[in-house]
Amino acid sequence: DGGYLAYTEDGGKTWQRRILNTVANINEIYFRNDDNGYLVAGRKMFITSDGGKNWIEEIIVKPGEFKDGIPEFYSIRFNSKNQGFIIGAIIDRNNENYVVGSLLLRTTDGGTTWSRILVPSKTELIHLDFDGKSHGWIVGDMGTILATTDNGDTWTVQNSGTDEVLRNVDFRDENDGYAVGANGTILRTENGGKTWTKIPSNFDKSLNRVDFADDKNGWIVGSDGVILRSTDRGASWVRQESKTENSLYGLFMTKKYGWSVGKMGVIVKYER
Repeated sequence: DGGYLAYTEDGGKTWQRRILNTVANINEIYFRNDDNGYLVAGRKMFITSDGGKNWIEEIIVKPGEFKDGIPEFYSIRFNSKNQGFIIGAIIDRNNENYVVGSLLLRTTDGGTTWSRILVPSKTELIHLDFDGKSHGWIVGDMGTILATTDNGDTWTVQNSGTDEVLRNVDFRDENDGYAVGANGTILRTENGGKTWTKIPSNFDKSLNRVDFADDKNGWIVGSDGVILRSTDRGASWVRQESKTENSLYGLFMTKKYGWSVGKMGVIVKYER
């Protein structure tokens, strides 16, 4: 919250604050390799080329560029060295709680310039994931799922089977994917999103992030410190002890370690 950013060089034993020119909430941090990363907060984007030690603001939206409202950036992904996407929403200028349209921006020159792509949606677009270069998925409000199979040139609606807010999507390959969201929603697909199946979570609050360490082992974090784990490719999920009741929003898993961050500055670490 409030543009707070911290950095560690010792696996999370100690953290150092990094100052950003924003007081907006940080919606996502994304690294495409060890050095090059991107951060979106409000209508701003910041980039780093030294692994997160220093961040530089990049102006990608000119004042008044969006006449229908104010842009809010939620998620960013690059699927090649030069091509990347930012998603979010257009917020009403007079009512920050009212969304007037979906937002999808695209760059083909490594982030120097960005252009808007129209999509078949008018709701908040919250999270974006690509598998490789050509296949990508977007999730958002009202159960929205959009997909592309042509490198982001066109996007089509997929039937999620739910009206719940979907907050996060993760694909292991072009077929196996997962989406999580409000009221304990877990969705799974094994065919690239042609069909989505709802998986029981035994949890009735928000699930905020899903990440798999390998093909079988995955984790989900959410409200009230909930952590769910799957060892069968997402077919079933069981709750793990997190030792916190603070809501968890961020998640990063490797085959050996995992970290989740959340409300009140909580950081939890997992070691296999």
